[in-house]
Amino acid sequence: MQNSRKRNMNPQQKRRAIAGRSQRWVSSAPRPAPQGSHNARRNYDRYMALAQAELQAGDRVAAENYYQHAEHYFRLISSDGGAR
Repeated sequence: MQNSRKRNMNPQQKRRAIAGRSQRWVSSAPRPAPQGSHNARRNYDRYMALAQAELQAGDRVAAENYYQHAEHYFRLISSDGGAR
């Protein structure tokens, strides 16, 4: 039903409707400070520990899953040079 309304608009009204949708809203709320590489390092250590625990329990598939998660955080740490 909404599409039928837009079809009946003249070109100038359509431009206003489209322009209104693409506006960005600016918030004056404070933004949290970006977290450093500390969180990436903590997550890397956590997933490595989980992977090793799964290996000891004999579940190689779950261990591989945790190793892949750890690798993601390792790459974050490595790509930023510790600046993140």
